Amino acid sequence: MKKLATILPVEAIRICEQIAASQQPVTELVFVAQRLELRYPNLKSSIYIDFVNGAMGYRCQHSGHKELLARAIGLKNNLHLNVLDATAGLGRDGFVLASLGCRVLLIEQSPIISALLEDGLARASQASKTALAADRITLIQANSIDVMMKLSAQDLPEVVYLDPMYPERTKSALVKKEMRLLRTLIGNDKNTPLLLKIALDCAQQRVVVKRPRLAPAIEGPKPDFMLEGKNTRFDVYLTHKG
Repeated sequence: MKKLATILPVEAIRICEQIAASQQPVTELVFVAQRLELRYPNLKSSIYIDFVNGAMGYRCQHSGHKELLARAIGLKNNLHLNVLDATAGLGRDGFVLASLGCRVLLIEQSPIISALLEDGLARASQASKTALAADRITLIQANSIDVMMKLSAQDLPEVVYLDPMYPERTKSALVKKEMRLLRTLIGNDKNTPLLLKIALDCAQQRVVVKRPRLAPAIEGPKPDFMLEGKNTRFDVYLTHKG
């Protein structure tokens, strides 16, 4: 990540002040073994972001342009797309796109999730195998609708990527701890149709929406086409501005 140093104690103070002002549910952000972790009541383990090691590190090292996500954003025809990820969350898809050569603007409204992202990107920028990808990412803690509406014509991204909060499960299967946490911190996406509308006005080439495979499309215009995986579907809306 550009000009991002390792988080220091003074940075921890800033993060805590942001969280206090946001009136988010009570959580604990702690520094453990050189990383920032989030601990939440009723969750036995902590949550942190690691783009270097584990499953995410493996995915970034082995992702290719044939991956469904890469095909959905049109990476085959342009290896250096500017992508605005309007629902950054834990940043995984955005980091994969950066590892494939895209320049990615991550926008996350929650100051808590943004703090985790900032820490994860800082550590990724210091590891040789992820430093280039981290350098292609800019993180903004803000409301994505506000950001997109204020972009100048010259700053419009080629692709806007949306991964709105999935519909809550109604069956007995437990939602993953990370999804439970995100839902607690962010809530359900009630403005998804508006988010799509603004994204369509913003994207120069296309808007890509990630959905559960069997979920309905977002209310509004119909996608131009869909790409389906085993559990996930990408709805693609072509805009072709300029």
